[in-house]
Amino acid sequence: MSFRTNLQYLRAERHMTQEQLAMLLGVSRQSVTKWEAEKSYPEMDKLIKMCQIFECSLDDLVQGDLTDRDPVPVAATVPSGPATDVCGYDEHMRKYSKHVPTGVASFVLGIVGLVFFEETSGTPGFFNGGIASGWSELLGLGALFLGVLTGIGILVSSGMEHSAFVKAHPFIEDFYTEEERLQARRLLVKGVIAGLGSIFAGVMLCAFVERESGAGWAAAAVLFLLVAIGVWMIVYAGMMYDRIDIADYNRSAAEELEMEDIARIDVPEAVRDELRSARRTHKKIEAICGVIMLVATIIALTWLFMGPSLAGTTWDTIDAGHAAVDSPVSYFWLPWMVGGILCAIVTIVIKALDGD
Repeated sequence: MSFRTNLQYLRAERHMTQEQLAMLLGVSRQSVTKWEAEKSYPEMDKLIKMCQIFECSLDDLVQGDLTDRDPVPVAATVPSGPATDVCGYDEHMRKYSKHVPTGVASFVLGIVGLVFFEETSGTPGFFNGGIASGWSELLGLGALFLGVLTGIGILVSSGMEHSAFVKAHPFIEDFYTEEERLQARRLLVKGVIAGLGSIFAGVMLCAFVERESGAGWAAAAVLFLLVAIGVWMIVYAGMMYDRIDIADYNRSAAEELEMEDIARIDVPEAVRDELRSARRTHKKIEAICGVIMLVATIIALTWLFMGPSLAGTTWDTIDAGHAAVDSPVSYFWLPWMVGGILCAIVTIVIKALDGD
């Protein structure tokens, strides 16, 4: 018995179309068509996944005769009719949409800790008369690095999980309904309005607190806290809206494929050339943005640790005057913000030029 016959029988047993099997395996429908026409043969990882789907052994699938086996009591079927989320795409993207803004907000919260501990140094009424200058510096830097490390950990782990999902499912059939698209658009509008409102409230509250009480540290801490909340809401709403653009996901997934993976995709040569071009563009953007952010990090850390000496002052004079908000290191985080903006500009320009 041939592999083709077994595959056709198993699909029919579960009322599964070629498109539905292709989605489960993360391949194109043309691949399944070629397997059943014996024009090509699936790779080992796809064979193993088929064994899991059809509950059979590899030997039986490839060389046996599965048409004579007893029917599966509860066959794993895929519903007919409109496309469904058979790969768990929506659940994955909802988790991913929460993890990324949480990681970004962690960076801002680290700055809140730095400002709080630096500016409450020696302030009466805080921790039995104020924190000693040396301890305040350590606590402030500790809060900053904790926020940065937490953010990096969340972003890296969620990024690796998303990358693994994309490689396992490089093609998703669009299954979202018009009602779900409308809900995503509403969430985007609400998230952007609420996020901008939080940031605006932080700016206004910061100005009010500083004017009424002169507590610059409290004003700055509140500002960054509300900025973190606003950024989380805006990024979350944006990613939840982007998740319904399945066509964009499929294009982005092609950019993550290696050249040898693109060569194995069953598409016309012209489409394969477009995918190769998209992959080269993606690698170019990655390299340039990597250099930009590395330079931004070097500048920011230099600004943080050497800012006072470069400006002709010292940490002692800054601490004595309790003026860290206006000190040379107050805005050390700006290089990262500028680097992010430059990366966005580079991405837009390179994609526009390569698209010509």
